[in-house]
Amino acid sequence: MNWIILIIAGLFEVAFTSSLGKAKESTGTAMYLWYSAFVFSLVASMLLLMKATQSLPLGTAYAVWTGIGAVGTALMGILIFNEPAHFWRMFFIITLIGSIVGLKAASH
Repeated sequence: MNWIILIIAGLFEVAFTSSLGKAKESTGTAMYLWYSAFVFSLVASMLLLMKATQSLPLGTAYAVWTGIGAVGTALMGILIFNEPAHFWRMFFIITLIGSIVGLKAASH
């Protein structure tokens, strides 16, 4: 169950970084709504990470959480913010995914 909590925490990390990007593109009320989404997602991510580390090794949990955030944020940048998706960028995103899976497998 704590692995699922950790994955959700990583998804909230993607949400808070993406909210920053959307806030940067917005003005007025929309900007403040995106900043509110940032704060909510940040708090949710941290609380879930704290919960997951109660039973998972701290180093592994943090690395997986950060990896999910890095991969998710890079993909959101490509899909939402029109950032480039060239070969080497995709290669290293796939390498990160492999590392996350490897950390999960090695933690048993």
